[in-house]
Amino acid sequence: MRRPSARPSQPTPHPLPATPTPPPFNAPAARRLRAGLGMTPEHVAHGMRVSYGHPHITPDHVMAWEREAASPSGSELTALAGVLWCSPGELIGRPRTLREHRTARGFAPEDVARAVGHELHAYLRMEETDTWRGTDRQSAALADLLGLRLPDFVTVTGRDAKLGELLRNAVTTRWQAYIRPVAKVVPLDRQFLQDALQGLHQDYQGHMAATLSWGGGSSDAGDAARDFLDRIVEHFWTRIQESPV
Repeated sequence: MRRPSARPSQPTPHPLPATPTPPPFNAPAARRLRAGLGMTPEHVAHGMRVSYGHPHITPDHVMAWEREAASPSGSELTALAGVLWCSPGELIGRPRTLREHRTARGFAPEDVARAVGHELHAYLRMEETDTWRGTDRQSAALADLLGLRLPDFVTVTGRDAKLGELLRNAVTTRWQAYIRPVAKVVPLDRQFLQDALQGLHQDYQGHMAATLSWGGGSSDAGDAARDFLDRIVEHFWTRIQESPV
């Protein structure tokens, strides 16, 4: 009796890599720069095809970007900046993610990985997941290379959510207990943090007092208090910027 032949094993499917999210595109800036150079969309598309290795780009692409009907990819943005004689940072909105900050500075992923001392595949994984993992020395190198302000650094390294949680607890309870925990997330002078937390606490308690006045307060006062908590990180950075040096 013949033994049935073994069925060929089926290859294990692998998920396709996620398509990188394009950086936020500044369409008005692109239109202004193109017009300032006296170029048409045809000129821009031709330059991207011939000089920057994007043979698929047509004038329709350029016009769609300028109408905000589409956004260029990271490599297309870099090529567009080259044609328009500007830096990539001039063509994007305020960057928030690690990839957007890198693109704004015109660095390739391998440039950043080498500068901060990470393997390229590990760095690319951080960009894909929006999760920075590095030592204090690597973090300092990243901030220096990309010119990150402290608020940007906190966002890029994924600390915004933790900071928001601590700040909400600080303004709704005893703010003094949160000076040290906040300092672990935001490396700032203790006096700056103390002044900021105390000011935020007073602001929030003022909103809450308004909800309790006049026989229960108004819905507007309650909405203002909730909005304050929703935007607590933004209020925190405003307080820090207003602190006397």
